[in-house]
Amino acid sequence: MRVQRRKPRTARVGIFGVGYFVYWEQFPGLREELLRKLAVLAGKVQATGVTVVNFGMVDKAQESYALADRMRAADLDLVFCDMLTYATSATFGVILRSITVPLVLVALQPMEAMDYARATTRMQLANDDFCSVPEFAGVAIRMGKRAPEVILGTLENDPQADAEIADWCDVAMALHDVQRARIGYFGHPIEHMLDMQTDQTALTAAFGCHIVQTEADDLLRFERKAGTAEIDSKRQEVRDLFDTPDPGADPLTGRLSEEHLYGACRAAVALDRFVAFHELDGLAYYYQGEPDSRLRHLLANLIVGNSLLTAAGFPMCGEADLKTCVAMLLMDRIGIGGSLAEFHPVDFREGFVLVGHDGPHHINIADGKPVLRSLSRYHGKPGSGAGVEFCIREGPITMLSIGVTAAGRFRFILAEGESVRGAIPATGNTNTRGFFPPDVRTFLKRWVAEGPTHHFSLGIGHRAATLRRIGEALGIETVLISREKLSC
Repeated sequence: MRVQRRKPRTARVGIFGVGYFVYWEQFPGLREELLRKLAVLAGKVQATGVTVVNFGMVDKAQESYALADRMRAADLDLVFCDMLTYATSATFGVILRSITVPLVLVALQPMEAMDYARATTRMQLANDDFCSVPEFAGVAIRMGKRAPEVILGTLENDPQADAEIADWCDVAMALHDVQRARIGYFGHPIEHMLDMQTDQTALTAAFGCHIVQTEADDLLRFERKAGTAEIDSKRQEVRDLFDTPDPGADPLTGRLSEEHLYGACRAAVALDRFVAFHELDGLAYYYQGEPDSRLRHLLANLIVGNSLLTAAGFPMCGEADLKTCVAMLLMDRIGIGGSLAEFHPVDFREGFVLVGHDGPHHINIADGKPVLRSLSRYHGKPGSGAGVEFCIREGPITMLSIGVTAAGRFRFILAEGESVRGAIPATGNTNTRGFFPPDVRTFLKRWVAEGPTHHFSLGIGHRAATLRRIGEALGIETVLISREKLSC
C-alpha cells in the first residue's frame, strides 16, 4: 500500500446462536459446548476488523422477540445467525421479519466427519449445524423474504468458510459507509453528457448517502491559506510516490515540470482542507471557471491531489459523475481499490480493450510505481498540468457501472476480467489492458446492451459476487455480464 487509509474501515456486525431448549436437560453440558462454538465464530468475525455485538444464544420463541428489539437498537450493518445445533424456526422468523440488514446463516460443524464407530446422539447434536437450515430458508420464503445465504463448512481449518465470513464483513463495511457517506458535489456534468445526470434525492433513497452541495470557490479560499511547509511536505510525498520519466511519442506530454508539480501540490493541500472542512467521504465535480482565472488554474491541477485522496479512502470522481463516485466508494470499502475508468481503443490483434481515464485514480492498485507527466493540454477540458499514468496491477479485475433504468431506478452492471501487463500509451492517463470473456467483441456488445453509464469503477480481484450481495442488500438490481458465448 502506497497511501495509508485515513479512516479505518468499520462496521457493526451482530451474532446470535440458535439452539433447542429441550436438549439442555437431556444432555448436560451441551449448551455450554455450543456457546464455545459461538465464541469461536465471534473471534473469526472480529478478526476481520469489524465491531462484533454478540447476543448469545436464543433457544425459544419468547427470547427471539426480546432479541429483535435489542438488534434494532444496536445499529447493525449485518447479522450472522450461528446454527449451533437443531433449532426451531420460531427462534429465527421474528428476527428476520424485524431487521432490515442482511442476515446470513452460518453452519460450521466442529467435526469434519463424525466418528461413526463411536458416534452418539450428543455427538450428532453438537454437529447438527445444517439440520435446521432448510427449515429456516423455507420460513424466510413463506414470509416473503429472500432465502438467507448460507456459509457451510467446518469450524476450524476451513479456508473457504473463513473467506466467506471475511467477504460478508467486507459487505458490511461497504454498507456501513455508503449509507452514512457525505459525498461533496460542485459544478455540473460536462454539457451534453446525458448519462451523467443524477437525481440526488434518488441517490439518498437508494444508498443512504448525503450529497453535500459545495462551491468551487471554497477550494480557492483554502488554496490561499496553503502554507509553504504544507506544500513542501506534499511535494515530498508526491516525489516519493511517483516516477517522472521522460516523455514518449505524445507531443502533449513532457517531463514533469516544477511549475506543474508545485501547482498540483498546492491544489492537493487545498483539497485536504476542503475535504476536512465539509467532512466529506468523497467528491464528484466538474467546473471550468473563467478563462485565465486563478480558479480555472486551480481546478486544472486537482488530479494529483484527488488521486492521493482516492487512495486514502476518499473517492474523487471527475466530470461530476456522482453514480461512479458511489461505485468507487463501494469498491474501496471492500478493499479492491476503485479507479475511475471508461473504455479506450480496442486491440483486435491481441483481443483486449484499454480501460482507463484522464482523471483521479486509485494509485494503491497501480502495477508498479505510478507516473506523473506534464500535459500541455487536457484533452476535452481546459487547462494544463500534471497527469497521472499507470495500469492496474496484473491479475483479476472487476468493473462496476451504476446505470439508471427508464423508471429512474439504479442498476449495478458488473463484469470480471483480467489485467495483463503490456505496453500502454504514454499519454499521462491511466490505461489497463483488459481481457474479458468470452472475447472482447462479444463482451463489449453485451456490456453496452445493459445500459451502463459510460464511466465505471475498476478494481482488482474477482469480486462481482461481493458487489452483488451489496446490491441485494440495498434492493438494487444487479446484472453480471455473461462469460459464455451464446449459441446461434
